[in-house]
Amino acid sequence: MSDSSPLPPVRLHPEAELARDALSTPLLTRAARLARWAGEDTRVDAGGGLVEEQLPTAASELGLSGDDAAACASEAWRVALDTGLVEILDEEEGTVTAGTDLALLTGSPQDVLGVWLTALETVLADASVPDLDDLVDALDEGGEVDLTSLDWDPQAEQEFLDGVLSNLYLLTVSEDGPGDGTVPLPALAASMIVPSDMGEPTNDVLEQVSDAMMRLDDQFRILEPIGLVAYRPVDEALMADADEEPAAVVDETDVSRYGMVRLTPLGLYGLRSRLLEAGIAAPAVGDLADKGADALLDGTAVFPPSAAQAETEQWLARREPLAAARELLGAARGADQGAPLRRLRCQQALSLVGTVAEPALREVLDDPELGGLARVWLVERGFEDVPAPSQDMVFWLTVDTIAAQLAAEGNSEELQGLVEGLAQQHGGFFAAAWRVDHPATADVLEAMGRLHPDKKVAKEARKAAFKARSQQGG
Repeated sequence: MSDSSPLPPVRLHPEAELARDALSTPLLTRAARLARWAGEDTRVDAGGGLVEEQLPTAASELGLSGDDAAACASEAWRVALDTGLVEILDEEEGTVTAGTDLALLTGSPQDVLGVWLTALETVLADASVPDLDDLVDALDEGGEVDLTSLDWDPQAEQEFLDGVLSNLYLLTVSEDGPGDGTVPLPALAASMIVPSDMGEPTNDVLEQVSDAMMRLDDQFRILEPIGLVAYRPVDEALMADADEEPAAVVDETDVSRYGMVRLTPLGLYGLRSRLLEAGIAAPAVGDLADKGADALLDGTAVFPPSAAQAETEQWLARREPLAAARELLGAARGADQGAPLRRLRCQQALSLVGTVAEPALREVLDDPELGGLARVWLVERGFEDVPAPSQDMVFWLTVDTIAAQLAAEGNSEELQGLVEGLAQQHGGFFAAAWRVDHPATADVLEAMGRLHPDKKVAKEARKAAFKARSQQGG
């Protein structure tokens, strides 16, 4: 991924469940069966593949038939060899034996998933190779493949597929992505081809998108048996000759006819593992559950709301509520740039803690940074004897809240509504707000001037921001 912004956190299924999914994938199942089937009479060629005369027997062992049976058996054998489920005893004799890693398939979930990840790399490499017929056509007289005649760049092909899968991962984990995780193939192809600043795609670009769709159709058919994706292929009728009569009446507006793909839970796990291996930060919900409150508040600062809540719920589930509340409040203090957003995440986390946290909130009532937050929490839960906040505390909390919203959402409609409401309810707001002793006061007032639709009010906000910056020596 070229974007340096952090990825949204993924919600992974438990490893035991993922391991069961891995063991049930068609390709790994076949590879394991062939590894257990292989014996003294099994022979491989110089490349480690099953010799041609044994492919029908291997296919029969797998219960395969039809034109693709031998090819599917060969693919399963190659996965068994690459994952260490089988090993070559003697290269000259072509003899094999069960691999030491075969036992991993009955080991821990981590063992099983490790084997599956190795198998995934084999399949991904296969998916980047041109069609077998094209390779045969590209053979020169010496039996070597002429890559120039294929117009095939192995590195470019691998980068293209990696980019597609990264985009699919991002769409899947984003909160504004497709609800069921299913993505139309044209949209996925377009994400790789159409420039983000292009309005109406040109005919040339549309043709490139169409070509990319056909490449992806082949690739996803290869990737489905290893359990990476669930794929509905492109309707064969779309690839029929224009002169041919369609076999049945079809709905031309049905986008699913052009291919639909989604990552499986196992696929999400696999792609996240590859992203981490590539040095890309790819967080998962639950990563912060065993860390301190400071790590939780800083880490969830960039999470979407539902992911932040899910992470916080897991963090709280491992702690005693009152102690957790005290730890959260302690981590929320600070005058650095990230402090307002930490306090917002702290406030959201405390909303998930029961009334047992009352003592922790009362302990910080006199704290200049946490006193306003504590009063809001106590009043919202109906506690009595909550001292009224001073005017200075009210203004400080207002600035802190807007600073946090700016950091979390930017210039959102919700924030604009908040700004308009403040200016309307408090006629002398700007006259007092510029005096607030908060590091973000000037920035907040400038934002209010930018967001408020009334020119007069916006000008008043900008003047107040100037005073605040002068007071802070900026």
